[in-house]
Amino acid sequence: MDHRREELEKKRAKLAELRRQREERKRAAVQAREQTTTGGKMDSQDINDLVNSLVGDRARSPTGQLGLAGAARQSRETLVEGRDRSISTATSIGTQIGSPDPGAATPGLVASPNPAAAAVGGMAAGPRILPDFKVSSMVIFDFPPKEKIVYNKEMQTADNTWETDEKLLSEEEIERRVQEIREADEKARATKEEEHAKREAEARSREAEIKRLTDEQRLNILESSEFASFMGQRSRVMERALDEDYDFMVDYTLASVAEADEADGERLKLAMTFHDDKVSRNRSVMDVTWSNRFPELVAAAYNRNPMAPNEPDGIVAVWNTHLRERPEFVFNAPSDVLRVSFSDFNPHIVVGGAYSGQILLWDTRAKALPVLKTPLTANGHTHPVYALKVVGSTNAHQLISASTDGLVCSWQLDMLAQPQEVIELTHPAHLRTDEVSVTCLDFADNETTAFVVGTAEGVAYQVNRYDRAGCKSGLNGFDAYRAHAAPINSLSFHPPAASDFTDLFLTTSSDWTMRLWRARTA
Repeated sequence: MDHRREELEKKRAKLAELRRQREERKRAAVQAREQTTTGGKMDSQDINDLVNSLVGDRARSPTGQLGLAGAARQSRETLVEGRDRSISTATSIGTQIGSPDPGAATPGLVASPNPAAAAVGGMAAGPRILPDFKVSSMVIFDFPPKEKIVYNKEMQTADNTWETDEKLLSEEEIERRVQEIREADEKARATKEEEHAKREAEARSREAEIKRLTDEQRLNILESSEFASFMGQRSRVMERALDEDYDFMVDYTLASVAEADEADGERLKLAMTFHDDKVSRNRSVMDVTWSNRFPELVAAAYNRNPMAPNEPDGIVAVWNTHLRERPEFVFNAPSDVLRVSFSDFNPHIVVGGAYSGQILLWDTRAKALPVLKTPLTANGHTHPVYALKVVGSTNAHQLISASTDGLVCSWQLDMLAQPQEVIELTHPAHLRTDEVSVTCLDFADNETTAFVVGTAEGVAYQVNRYDRAGCKSGLNGFDAYRAHAAPINSLSFHPPAASDFTDLFLTTSSDWTMRLWRARTA
């Protein structure tokens, strides 16, 4: 606490000292202003005395007797005397201003380096205050002078006008140089041709040095499956390209006679025949179907060849109307193929129904064996499959199959392990058994829930896959189409090209008749 108190006392003393000094400075400034006012009057009196003394001395001197030298000397003496007096007066004024006594101030003149200017200034302007000189530092920068660039024509272009005609080439020299250039070009061309001929000779020599295959190596290549597949595919392409229906030997002058012969002849004529001894010899055609995606493709299903027990029991051959000598694809089956169908939603899939009750699926991108097939169990069909149809849309389609065991099954083409749904067709009016032996079926256009089946007793029935209002799923015994006296072999609805006839369907039977029906509405 004592230490803090001492510091406060020192600060108070310092502040009091600063206030006292400030009061003294104010007092000194006021005294200086008062002394300046009184000093002007005193200086005026001294100046008047000095002027009178100078004018009086000049008046007293005789005119014409004082020469130029005397006047100058007198003037210098007067100026020196006035300068000494002015300096003494300024010294006294400075002493009085610095003195603290307010009554000791005496006015005076300011010192000047030029006595005459000081005297005149004292007479004209009165007293002057001493200037306050200060010391200032000066920094000198040394900048180089800016270079002045001047362009001249001689610096930019070369003027060769002074050259004489001696430097111009003569005609002989020009011809010589042109000849040298031509010879160089011909030499380069000859060199390039020699290099090209050399490369060709080397290529021919390399071709001659190609090693020829031995008989064993050639036989191995010819017997390989890759070579056989390549040759079969390429040869089929060539045969399709060479197939032409245009008769270039036609005689247009006999066109009318030919038309008359056609009008008088039969209405149906044989257009083409598909046969290959390696495939269809001693085999019966069980079914024929056309591809909706590729109209030139037709698939035929064959049964077994009794004369060749080592060959596959069933075969499916896909023929092309532009390739009649051999089929495009040949698929093998473990049993007789009774029905075949193309998938309308996948052009690579071919589906077949076998005598053993299996559903077989082949892919044109794979080999001859089926890629999928149903197992020989009681989950599916146990009797020959005579009816197949792929229905639905591109993203949701199913395979509907029917057999003589009276079952209609729905399958997913990517999973044939078991059917998705099973419908048992029964009819209580049958004498021996309630089962309906289905031999064919078909769906109308844009219809997936109702279809018509043909049976072995020669009657066609309408079948519902699901329960409807007023009728249950399964076979409807009242919607029967009776006209055939033998089993119905085929049934087909009218194609959707003509929308007015989509409810019509056609049946063929072993009684050598065909019937056209109109489907009844549910």
